[in-house]
Amino acid sequence: MRPTWYLRRLSRMGPREVAARAVVAARVHRWRRVLDDDVAMNAVWLPRRRFLPVLPDQALAAVTPAAKARLLATADELMSGRAEYFGVVRDDMVSPDWSWDPKTGRRAPTDRYAFDIPYRDEHAVGDIKQLWEPSRHQHLTVLAAAYALTGEEQYADRVAEHLRSWWASNPPLRGVHWVSGIELGIRLISWVWVRRLLDRWSGAAELFEDNPEALHQIWHHQRWLAALGSHGSSANNHVIAETAGQLVAACAFDWFPESPSWRSAALRQFDEHLHRNTFASGLNRELATEYHGLVLELGLAAAVEADAAGVRVPDTTWLVLMRMCDTLAAIVDVRLNPPRQGDADDGHGLIVDGADVHRWASLLHVGDQLFGRQRWWPRVPVDDVRTSLVASLTNGAHNDAVRPGSRPDHLADAGMTILRTADGEPGEIWCRCDGGPHGFLSIAAHAHADALSVEVRHDGVEILADPGTYCYHGQPEWRGYFRSTLGHNTLELDGRNQSQSGGPFMWTRHARTQVLAAEPGQGDIAMWRAEHDGYSRGREPAVHRRTVRLDRNIRELEIHDEVLSVGGRDCRLAYHLGPRVTASLEGNTALLSWDDRTAVLELPKNLEWTVCRGAEDPPLGWYSPDFGLLEPATALVGTGRAGGDQAASFVTVLRFSC
Repeated sequence: MRPTWYLRRLSRMGPREVAARAVVAARVHRWRRVLDDDVAMNAVWLPRRRFLPVLPDQALAAVTPAAKARLLATADELMSGRAEYFGVVRDDMVSPDWSWDPKTGRRAPTDRYAFDIPYRDEHAVGDIKQLWEPSRHQHLTVLAAAYALTGEEQYADRVAEHLRSWWASNPPLRGVHWVSGIELGIRLISWVWVRRLLDRWSGAAELFEDNPEALHQIWHHQRWLAALGSHGSSANNHVIAETAGQLVAACAFDWFPESPSWRSAALRQFDEHLHRNTFASGLNRELATEYHGLVLELGLAAAVEADAAGVRVPDTTWLVLMRMCDTLAAIVDVRLNPPRQGDADDGHGLIVDGADVHRWASLLHVGDQLFGRQRWWPRVPVDDVRTSLVASLTNGAHNDAVRPGSRPDHLADAGMTILRTADGEPGEIWCRCDGGPHGFLSIAAHAHADALSVEVRHDGVEILADPGTYCYHGQPEWRGYFRSTLGHNTLELDGRNQSQSGGPFMWTRHARTQVLAAEPGQGDIAMWRAEHDGYSRGREPAVHRRTVRLDRNIRELEIHDEVLSVGGRDCRLAYHLGPRVTASLEGNTALLSWDDRTAVLELPKNLEWTVCRGAEDPPLGWYSPDFGLLEPATALVGTGRAGGDQAASFVTVLRFSC
């Protein structure tokens, strides 16, 4: 990073965060000095070590044949040496090189002190996500689950080979796998579940509690998390992963003199940060849906593990997790898919299912088992491995709190409103309206400049889509596009973003948004109105106001944009179509087609409209279905002037056929 980035980053910190980071920096410096000191680096463990609790027989017996078949198909693919990470296929997973990036062909150094490695630099290490993801060892939990369900030792043997290989190749504090706390936290959760799933295997104890190398690694992972956790403006999903991993390991691997203190500190910090990261409504404060899923998975894993170990989990922890499940149930569409809001890197807290499992249905199924479903929850198919395994470890339902009696379609604190047609009506129209704050904490690391944007789906098919995320590191132009205002279904003024970026995970100026009216209701008309000030400059205020109106009777959605500005502004209004939708544009009318369906999009007449698909310089007209994957998609872009003496009102109407 350039010096200017560090100055901007420093400007987003308060005095307490600066002081905390100074302590961490001093500790990192001190650890470098003792890196080769065997006495200082040696772990000490207790003489008597057992692993508890294990899975009851009925938990494995409850897995459905379909879920088992999906899991085994994925496990057998892994056994053949094949895996895919972020669109890059690896065929070396029989005996992987843990520091090699197949995307760039580069290999990260393994003998250097971890904090001396510029891990964000692709020229130095390759694509860091390609290195970190396999080393979360979530492919090993899949293989271990395959062993637990079949008893076939080939799966257990491969798990043992990979763990011993990783431990030998990644000694404590050396290499890129010791740089980021979120990686250590998730890896510990994987190791705990690997040990649990291999419990009936004769070599389980020899691999873990009777293995000095494993004990050394587990101790150093927990020591790292206890000393170098995230602080201040970085205390987002990373700190949840760090404290959850520490809590899970300190409960299940309580084999060290420090285990009680690590456990009590992790439990306290986990509860505190889970609250800070979650709105009272239950939505994750980063306003990035994938991170809601990640935090919920991490939170459930941590709370269940502590409960199983006989550690009293605060009622406040269970309350937040229950609210997160209720909120997820409230915002999903008819296909059980939530909004595509903010950043998404396909991160998971725990994986014990096959590749084709429906992540959100599985989470709702777990929530049903732990907290009980509300009558307004969508029906969820019982077809995953995770639910029976996780639910078997807890001591009962945790549902004493008051819960919403009907589906909350307006989450006021998060600024999210869902307008939709009546439940059970064929061809659901689902529309997410974004009137929330610009992300979480002072850097809003995973926010996009998407204030007042909308997503529209018909029967679960994306019509007006959020294009996604695609990448984090190494491709700044693409990172910038997918975070940009132009990259969302909203209005851009003067060719700039509503909020100002200070780096790939930092915003230095945040647009302020206010919801003026939200009436999702159950009548014929549902309506939402909000505005933001992101285009104000100096003494020249400018407000973008948007009203969205859904007429359930005639199946019509109207979007009315207004610009309140003293001077005239150049403007671009973008609508990004889903990957299954094609468009034929004539003048200001676009005929949309997908599958055997059609809709008419009447665009504002006072803008000049063009169709863009798959442009690269600069990027425009793209859709990222998953992190690392990219495909062309149609974008309709209208250009013109707004404010001042020019017309400052733009009306878009989307009509669906019956």
